[in-house]
Amino acid sequence: MARARVNSTKVEIIRVATKMFLEKGFSATSVKSVCDELEISTGNFTFYFPTKEHVLAVLVEMLCEFQREIMQAVVEEGNTSLLALCLELATMASVCEDDEITKDFFLSSYSHPLTLEIIRKNDALRAKEVFSEYCPDWDDADFAEAEIIVSGIEYSTLMTTDSTVPLEMRVAGAANSILTTFHVPNDVRQNKIEKLLALDYRNIGKRVLEEFKEYVENFNDDDLNELLRK
Repeated sequence: MARARVNSTKVEIIRVATKMFLEKGFSATSVKSVCDELEISTGNFTFYFPTKEHVLAVLVEMLCEFQREIMQAVVEEGNTSLLALCLELATMASVCEDDEITKDFFLSSYSHPLTLEIIRKNDALRAKEVFSEYCPDWDDADFAEAEIIVSGIEYSTLMTTDSTVPLEMRVAGAANSILTTFHVPNDVRQNKIEKLLALDYRNIGKRVLEEFKEYVENFNDDDLNELLRK
């Protein structure tokens, strides 16, 4: 039996809204502006998505899929999953420092309960894969609880103000705190942080951001249908 396809209007709302989120900023994009672009009523929008945060949730799901693929690619290049996870945080922090629109996307994603829950759920699954050897007695609830702490560390790292400490210090401190949360020994932590800081993670972040934008743009109808069925 063929799987039912998601309504084309719903798909178009996702395509237009996510593009606007990444180009204009989530906070600067209103439901009305999306509807005007699509020439549909706000009632048509809210029939599929009660709020714009519900569309943001779809984009966050795309981000989680993308990050898993990027992490796997970094590991396949000969790096450890620990370093790959730390590099992900460093690149996120660097692009947030360099690009206000991207910073708005990430901070919005960590601020809204709907999207934060998606981040925590996906990250808990990855944490279980990466840190199981350091937390052999942990169950799913333990990893989920740890991610509540970790998501707070990540948000604090991405959220910059005029008095924020330099990027390198934030990245090193956050990586150390996260690895400590999962009982990674001190010598291993220091080794990974030294390797991380030796990388050009700022330029890597710029490249990965452009790759993510292309990833979202190239998400085809079948991909969206599969994602929305989850």
